[in-house]
Amino acid sequence: MIEKLIADILVLFHIGFILFVIFGGFLVVRWRLLIWLHLPCAVWGALIEFSGWICPLTPLENILRHSAGSSGYSGGFIENYIIPLIYPTELTREIQYALGIGVIAINLCAYGLVLYYKTKKQRTSD
Repeated sequence: MIEKLIADILVLFHIGFILFVIFGGFLVVRWRLLIWLHLPCAVWGALIEFSGWICPLTPLENILRHSAGSSGYSGGFIENYIIPLIYPTELTREIQYALGIGVIAINLCAYGLVLYYKTKKQRTSD
């Protein structure tokens, strides 16, 4: 029973991590020191998509679910939880590339805002 609860908490953490990877750059606009946590996470998220690797949280969740007596799943977290919400077909390498590019594009926009507000603040203080 506890394994299932931990697996469910891990899924929530995983979703939170993915959202942080995608949108965390916008938090950096407000809290600049968060850049030191967000950049490695964003690089990791893009790397997972471009390389086709499976995030280590996925096998851990499967181990916990098997320990609790339920079945896990094959493939990756995005393929099993996120893609079915967005796309009706199986995850392909092309979709993974698009997701990786999306992570980079959204974060480039976010960090563009960070630079914009930083230079704007510097200009007004000069």
